[in-house]
Amino acid sequence: MSPHRSVGKVNTALHVGFHKILSLSEGGGPMTIQQKAKTFRENWLQIDTLRCGMDWSEEDLERPQILIDDVFGQSHPGSFHLDTLSHEISKGVYQKGGKPSEFHVTDICDGWAMGHDGMNYILLSREIICEMVEVHAAVLPWDGIVLVSSCDKAIPAHLMAAARINIPTIHVPGGSARLGPDMTSSVKSGEMTSGYKQKRVLKEEIRSSILSCDPSCGACQFMGTASTMQCMSEALGMALPGSALVPATLREIYRYARKAGQKILELTEKGVRVSDILTREAFLNAIKVHAAIGGSTNALLHLPAIAHEMNIEITYDDFEKVNQTVSYLTNIQPSGKFLTELFWFAGGVPRVQWEIQDFLNLNVLTITGKTLKENLEDLQREGFFERNEGWLRNYKVDRTEVIRSAENTTQKGSIAILKGNLAPEGAVVKFSAVTQEMLVHEGPAVVFDHEEEALGAILEKKIKPGDAIFIRYEGPRGTGMPEMLATTEALITDPLLSKSTALITDGRYSGATRGPCVGHVCPEAARGGPIALVENGDLIRIDIPQRRLEVIGIQGVRMNPEKVEQILSERKRHWKMPILPSRSGVLKRYLQSAAPASKGAYTEY
Repeated sequence: MSPHRSVGKVNTALHVGFHKILSLSEGGGPMTIQQKAKTFRENWLQIDTLRCGMDWSEEDLERPQILIDDVFGQSHPGSFHLDTLSHEISKGVYQKGGKPSEFHVTDICDGWAMGHDGMNYILLSREIICEMVEVHAAVLPWDGIVLVSSCDKAIPAHLMAAARINIPTIHVPGGSARLGPDMTSSVKSGEMTSGYKQKRVLKEEIRSSILSCDPSCGACQFMGTASTMQCMSEALGMALPGSALVPATLREIYRYARKAGQKILELTEKGVRVSDILTREAFLNAIKVHAAIGGSTNALLHLPAIAHEMNIEITYDDFEKVNQTVSYLTNIQPSGKFLTELFWFAGGVPRVQWEIQDFLNLNVLTITGKTLKENLEDLQREGFFERNEGWLRNYKVDRTEVIRSAENTTQKGSIAILKGNLAPEGAVVKFSAVTQEMLVHEGPAVVFDHEEEALGAILEKKIKPGDAIFIRYEGPRGTGMPEMLATTEALITDPLLSKSTALITDGRYSGATRGPCVGHVCPEAARGGPIALVENGDLIRIDIPQRRLEVIGIQGVRMNPEKVEQILSERKRHWKMPILPSRSGVLKRYLQSAAPASKGAYTEY
């Protein structure tokens, strides 16, 4: 096997001749699946007529019918190659005697939407993708589903839809993009933007990064939201063991896809549904893996939203308890040195699960039809860990440099839930990406009601070292909860502000965010939360070790908590919701129906 062999895109026009693949079928006796659509087909014969107008044979009409739903499109590198994975899944379905149908709902990229109004549509796209998969699944009863996605909103959308539909389902992650030069990732040019605008970075440097820092398809190469959610899918038991963050140009990712196509028929025959896998114990396992990998704060939106579809409540308290006990193990950007390709070579999610197995429920069922314990034992037995570490040796890197052994680390967790008079329902910070000197910070509030104003103030040098920048009315009910990577990168790349200035918002951050950036403040400003009452000059205290986020003084004067509360209550009596930009269409619908960030910001029907 050639581990770095490039795989070209399969020409869709060549997506023929699958019937020949039936000759490759692995034995094992005939399938005993009773096709769910059979009665409906007999009641309306045009269904078969329409299928025979495509690539269906008469034999295909009687096979178990498998929906393959991906987010393929020319929208970003994480989705550009997914049709090739779907084709490989189709081969596996055929090999096991089923008939695949490939459907598509293209997702959109946070990176494309950065710094303009398009970002307000990103989070709500999760809801739309989920709904479209639900629509595809409802057109006719399917016997099973395979969902294919790589990135931030598509993976949680697919898992939400899987929970909602609740038939045998497998998720296939789209893998990781390859490394840029000098261990750089796709976000490198984004980091250089503020320097370029301030003429600190030359155009030639920008060009070099643009051409080289995202050299292949796959998810962005750091432990951002895309990489995190691939890991969460596997940790929940919805993806094949070891399939999260496979380098997207390796043949291995196509083997996983083929295997998923085969496995979905087995799950269908056994009647294993999503509700058998997505239990509360599975979600707690995933939260523990999240703590160990230093996952994106956006998982605190997505895991509760997925759980909600199963009528399971996952709260900020669940994350806080886990992060007090589970060791933080990884050395992956943005909190560490390496990129996700090396994470997979070091053993990926299975290695992390192996290290923290004493904290996990190993008896949960997964899409293999086996328990987590059995999956890990199978991987060990068949040489997965040893084989992957062989690839890692190509980089002259030891596995423990990438994924530390649990007994050799002292830091617990990577995410903290802060509470106090500014965030009675909680706020989120990724403290594994915060420098030691900023774990506790006090400073005067500098308040903005729009992200663009705050970004402009940073670039124009209007922010002073020590300030606590507020960006509000950017929560789910405010503007749709946009991501603020442009602002956080402008802050962290400013040598005067990076180690002295904090950012607080009811919006959210990119998984690439570094520094003392507190997000998801609840209740949000648009719901009249305390963040709406902060004024310029109020003294703010962030205390991550003590899990506190508070107003401790008014107009620069420190006061006791009772006096602060009295003044905030007085401001609340006079508070009026500001007039925000008029919205229409799908964004208006989302702003009127979004649940609080602490619950998952899902659509409340």
